[in-house]
Amino acid sequence: MESSVLRRRALAACTATVAVGALALAGLTGSASADPASQFRTPTATGTGQLSPGLLKAMRRDLGLTADQARSRIGHEARAAAVAAALKHSLGADFAGARVSGDDAALTVATTDASDAARIREAGARPVVVEHSQAELESAKAALDRVALRRAPEGVPVWYVDVATNRVVVQAARASAADGFLAEAGVARDVVTVRRSAERPRTFADLRGGDAYYMNGSGRCSIGFPVKRGGSQSGFVSAGHCGTPGVSTSGYNQQAQGSFQGSTFPGRDYSWVATNTGWTPRALVNGYGNGDVTVTGSTEALEGASVCRSGSTTGWHCGTVQQRNTSVTYQEGTVSGVTRTNVCAEPGDSGGSFISGSQAQGVTSGGSGNCSQGGTTYFQPVNPALQAYGLTLVTNGTPPDPTDPPTEPGGTWAAGTTYASGDIVTYGSDSYRCLQPHQAQPGWTPPNVPALWQRV
Repeated sequence: MESSVLRRRALAACTATVAVGALALAGLTGSASADPASQFRTPTATGTGQLSPGLLKAMRRDLGLTADQARSRIGHEARAAAVAAALKHSLGADFAGARVSGDDAALTVATTDASDAARIREAGARPVVVEHSQAELESAKAALDRVALRRAPEGVPVWYVDVATNRVVVQAARASAADGFLAEAGVARDVVTVRRSAERPRTFADLRGGDAYYMNGSGRCSIGFPVKRGGSQSGFVSAGHCGTPGVSTSGYNQQAQGSFQGSTFPGRDYSWVATNTGWTPRALVNGYGNGDVTVTGSTEALEGASVCRSGSTTGWHCGTVQQRNTSVTYQEGTVSGVTRTNVCAEPGDSGGSFISGSQAQGVTSGGSGNCSQGGTTYFQPVNPALQAYGLTLVTNGTPPDPTDPPTEPGGTWAAGTTYASGDIVTYGSDSYRCLQPHQAQPGWTPPNVPALWQRV
């Protein structure tokens, strides 16, 4: 009985992130179409009727959406993500980013070549012709990141690629601080917009208090996502600034829980904790009395998509994805590759879950503001953390051991594996290229989900 209670309380301490993506719509049968976007034009999304009451309640409070409107929006966003992934691959070097807007998730796809406009319209998106490709902007941001890894830029708290303006945005307390940063990185001003900002981001683990898990019996963070390693070792991912390897953790009741096995911060902000057998991992996000959310995968949501956060201090709060691949400077140093949102958070929420629908997005890193007046929060995407430590996200349908021998027709593709854009796998006698980051699930084989895999 005691162990059963412990497991239930462990689940209540878990705060994991999910977001609906193209997988919910792709369908598990059929083959790739000549028009890669055509099969995503149906009006409903698989699984949106099963969304958590807690998620729907938070979206009503923070986004002003009824339950039906929230389900519809998540479905539209999922379809848009699938179309955007196909167009990104199709447009190649011309691709300049994609974003959604409005409750119907109207998709805008940018290109540097006006001749691509007809193809974008045919796929159901609005084309916009811009000066800089996504690759060019990402290259400029990467140059800034390299400077920040050597020395955190003073007076420059945040920088990111902004799809809407087709610029790298640098937020700075002073123009001189931005100028020095750009000069040191060798980044041309014609790709950059400098915005004055008094923002002073901080990590949310530097203050005590909460109900998720404790480090060495004192400091407190929020559990992110339950994971498995090697098919038998259970644990969870969280923020890297919450602890270093060897630091012990205890649960809500101060009972022994586990210890940090890996941690990266600054640079990135992820960690993983191996837990003892008293804690049972579940594919759930704590719903704080409104019903838990089931995690089904980790496909990334587009910029502009709705996203909700579950944390041990402030519970559920929602907003939208502002920019992905953002760099932010905390007092401890610069963290790159995080996602910027307008969701609020407070100390103790660190490590907790960002979700959109049922797809895991990331773990809370830090930010500014609070949940009384609003703020900006950054999350560390979950897929890089899974890849860094060789972990498998616990989902509804996760196979018991992804290292088991593959079933017919064979190949290197395996359910439970986390894939990044550009990864090549074999399935049967064919090879496939990954179109968007995700964790493979049983049945989502490359021939069956053309939104995720392109035959090569």
